[in-house]
Amino acid sequence: MSSVHYPEHDLTAANTLGLPCVAEHFAAPASLDALQEALATARAHGWPLTLLGGGSNLILPERLTGLVIRPAMDRWWIEEGESEAVRVHAEAGVIWHELVMALAERGLWGTENLALIPGHCGAAPIQNIGAYGVELCEALEALQVVDLTDGRAAWMTPEECAFGYRDSVFKGRLAGRVVVTRLVLRLSRLAAPRLGYGDLAARVGVSPSPLEVAEAVCAIRRDKLPDPARLANAGSFFKNPLVSGAQAERLLAEYPSMPHFPQPDGRVKLAAGWLIDQCGLKGFREAHFGLHDRQALVLVHFGGGSAGELLVFAERVAGTVRERFGVSLEREPRLAGIPPG
Repeated sequence: MSSVHYPEHDLTAANTLGLPCVAEHFAAPASLDALQEALATARAHGWPLTLLGGGSNLILPERLTGLVIRPAMDRWWIEEGESEAVRVHAEAGVIWHELVMALAERGLWGTENLALIPGHCGAAPIQNIGAYGVELCEALEALQVVDLTDGRAAWMTPEECAFGYRDSVFKGRLAGRVVVTRLVLRLSRLAAPRLGYGDLAARVGVSPSPLEVAEAVCAIRRDKLPDPARLANAGSFFKNPLVSGAQAERLLAEYPSMPHFPQPDGRVKLAAGWLIDQCGLKGFREAHFGLHDRQALVLVHFGGGSAGELLVFAERVAGTVRERFGVSLEREPRLAGIPPG
């Protein structure tokens, strides 16, 4: 198969944490047919499969056996219509941020708050990417998947994806069973700015365009988050924890200024970065890993470290927060090459 590369393929540059990794076999299929061919080859050889997107939400081991597939289908197009609603099709290999900016430039509303989130479109639904009060699931109309066991393509609705906060069926029941190959987004030509999160409203005018909102989001993120091209990182390393209303009340009694966001189900979302910062860990470093000095939620890799060392460091951070606040932090990046279960 022409898209499998021999000898072994270096994936160090294919993950934003910059962890050294080699794939035993590697394929970058640029079409649905090529993807199905790669899957058939893996089945014929009995190779285990690992899926890789932009590498922005993965922790890679030093070696991945079997076949690593990185979808390279990179077309996107707008399905024109006469109504205010517009469908946008984007294949798995499209860079998410580039798509967001292109849509914002065309005056389409719905994804502008998700600007500058790293990664590819195919990985976006896995953890239901979100930022500044907006989640991908709000703009998603459908997505196409391919079954890894038989190569068959099928379409799924948002309801079937079981989206939650940084969660989806692709991290649960369908983990390791399908690959996302295309998104269908439903955007709007009608102005619908979502400016209620952080200082976003203060960064734009009274009637901003989607491009102005996207550029404001980019400016905020660049102020707070390091560029993975300059300092290796995977963005927010921990999810914002959800606690019971009673636990939130107890914490607020002791920490009245604690950021907190009540949820429809009665739980309360806390700011993981604030919790880590209150433990005095912002800028904390041990050997090859540390926490960014401007955003405690971002774990950074200074080079030379391994995945095992990273996980030990992350647990030290989470353990410190757990000991002080009684709140458990959950890691966002997935461990590659680990069978689901």
